Amino acid sequence: MRIRSNKGFTLIELLIVVAIIGIIAAIAIPGLLRARMSGNEASAIGSLRAINSSEAAYSSSCANGFYAASLPDLYAAPTSGGTPFISPDLGASSSVNKSGYTVALEGIAPAHSATDDACNGIVAANLSGSFWSNADPISAGSTGTRYFWSNTLGTIYFDLTAPITDAVGDAKPTAATASPLSVWRWRSRAT
Repeated sequence: MRIRSNKGFTLIELLIVVAIIGIIAAIAIPGLLRARMSGNEASAIGSLRAINSSEAAYSSSCANGFYAASLPDLYAAPTSGGTPFISPDLGASSSVNKSGYTVALEGIAPAHSATDDACNGIVAANLSGSFWSNADPISAGSTGTRYFWSNTLGTIYFDLTAPITDAVGDAKPTAATASPLSVWRWRSRAT
């Protein structure tokens, strides 16, 4: 006569485990989505800071005090040799999708014309007297909730409702909802 083995799980036990896993997932997924959006926003801020730093280096060492008008202009390496002023992930095209944000740079025509070409082959007529850059979420509310903007002065502004389009060059945004990003807040998170 054979004795039946009682090893294994019953169907009820398996259903209880699946239900518990489902409840834990329902609690954890919104937190993971918020963490991803926060990471995307941090990447967008980092991209704007990289653009500001690259433009400053480009202006002082290559463009005779003027600025690049587009991201590909910043990515062009000096003709005498050296590295580009910005990384390939940002210099691929005029508008780059990176970490859930569309990052763009736009130069503003100079008040007076430049006479010397830049060291990376950009013609003097294509150099800019100032610039502004922005990072907008690809899918607002899903990839990010804030719109970011910066300019020649280097301050990064954000808006919770819409892209900042009412400020250019050396001016700060005039939109009532645009606020400067708090520098101490971001520094305090790193320590």
